[in-house]
Amino acid sequence: MASKETALTEIPPIVKHAHAVEAHIWVRFLAAVSTLAASCIILTAKQSINLFGVAFYAKYSYSSVFKFFAIANLIACGSSVVSMFIALIPWRKVPHPPTNYFYMFLHDLVVMALLMGGCAAATAIGYVGRYGNSHTGWMPICDHFAKFCSRVTISVTLSYLSFFLYLALSIVSANKSRQIIVE
Repeated sequence: MASKETALTEIPPIVKHAHAVEAHIWVRFLAAVSTLAASCIILTAKQSINLFGVAFYAKYSYSSVFKFFAIANLIACGSSVVSMFIALIPWRKVPHPPTNYFYMFLHDLVVMALLMGGCAAATAIGYVGRYGNSHTGWMPICDHFAKFCSRVTISVTLSYLSFFLYLALSIVSANKSRQIIVE
């Protein structure tokens, strides 16, 4: 009787593999969508105000950090799309080699590091923009450019989401690539 119950509850390895590949592709898709949304939001972030009759403008292109942030997100989005298609090709075979996971691990690690650098730089500049720095005499600008600052905050938040998705992908790929036998 116990053997019939275990036979009914066991999931065949092919089905487990198919669900794992499907989840892997969905996480990559979510990472691509979030990096694309972060790029679109930061690329369209701009605001102008009149202060004492003088026009002031805030655009992402005025800061090299925000340019780097936008380009890093675009690169991550493009590589996510490419890696989704590459992930489908070698994983169709059920006895797949663990080296495929190692290459995906390296890819995920590089993209994760790129996103981490862009997020950290944009967060640092965003912090100075919101709170200023009294030691250097930099005044906060977000009280004047609220729309611009809120768009940058949304963009950075979406980019952090994709960073954590790539962190999860890196952990899964690293765990799967541990099966490599070195002779």
